[in-house]
Amino acid sequence: MKNDMDKQLDFLFENLDLKAKSLLVTVWGDCVAPHGGTVWLRSLINLVEPLGLNDRMVRTAVFRLQKDQLLSSEQQGRKSFYSLTENGRHRFAEATHRIYAAEDMPWNEKWVLVFAARRDMSEKDRRQLQTELGWLGFGSLGAGIFAHPTISLPSVESVLSDLGLKERATLLYGSSLPQSQFGAPDALVRKGWNLETLEADYQQFIDRFTGFLSLKEQKPAIDEKKCFIIRSLLVHDYRRVLLRDPMLPAKLLPDGWNGNQARALFQQIYQQVWEGAERHLLNVLENSTGRLPPASEEFKARFGGLKTVNE
Repeated sequence: MKNDMDKQLDFLFENLDLKAKSLLVTVWGDCVAPHGGTVWLRSLINLVEPLGLNDRMVRTAVFRLQKDQLLSSEQQGRKSFYSLTENGRHRFAEATHRIYAAEDMPWNEKWVLVFAARRDMSEKDRRQLQTELGWLGFGSLGAGIFAHPTISLPSVESVLSDLGLKERATLLYGSSLPQSQFGAPDALVRKGWNLETLEADYQQFIDRFTGFLSLKEQKPAIDEKKCFIIRSLLVHDYRRVLLRDPMLPAKLLPDGWNGNQARALFQQIYQQVWEGAERHLLNVLENSTGRLPPASEEFKARFGGLKTVNE
């Protein structure tokens, strides 16, 4: 007979959107990148099998990520090893910073603006630029103007460089927005971002994962493979919402913004399962020299410092 934890996991598998490519991006960013970023394909297939991904699904997803220039491959005998490309490292580093940040960024009431020379761009370039800036949290103000209050300049420059659009976009940092042109801050936020949809999605995340707060009291303790499953599904669903969140300063957010509650829940559950998940993935994943190296210092600094079970 299934216990409550297994029933909650069954509910997640039934209700989460677990497309292979997106789920593999989650696992790569959360588990592979902190351990050197290179992995033997067969060991990756073995790792994600409990997440419902079979051999064919993983190979197809990896092929698509390679086609998107996020992954590169190396053949050694009959073994295939995959690593992040430079473009992939940029994308994953930015997403990692946002997902595992410890707290809100301060705001000096200045904005980062991108002015796109749309007439000099192909339709494909315009779509890609809007998509990539959207992933960084930029709001579209219309007429090829994008705004963000707290994004770092190098993050935007990396996107423009990776897309080959540095010569067709103007970047202004530390700008004030004239209210006569863009309206008051709350009107600008309504124009640039759909916060109502984000709030609904955050609430859905909260409803799905609140039951996992009792993991510490689970008897017997959750096994390492199940820790990996919970951690992966947790990150995947939180990432689904967060990477559409512009991470606006508190001053620009509506009262009672539930993104803060979602972030606190995400951090609490992650802290409970990360160690068991680490032991599992290190037992399964391999690179060209054998087992993966220990996690990076950046990994240990997630949420301001990951805590071990004895702390």
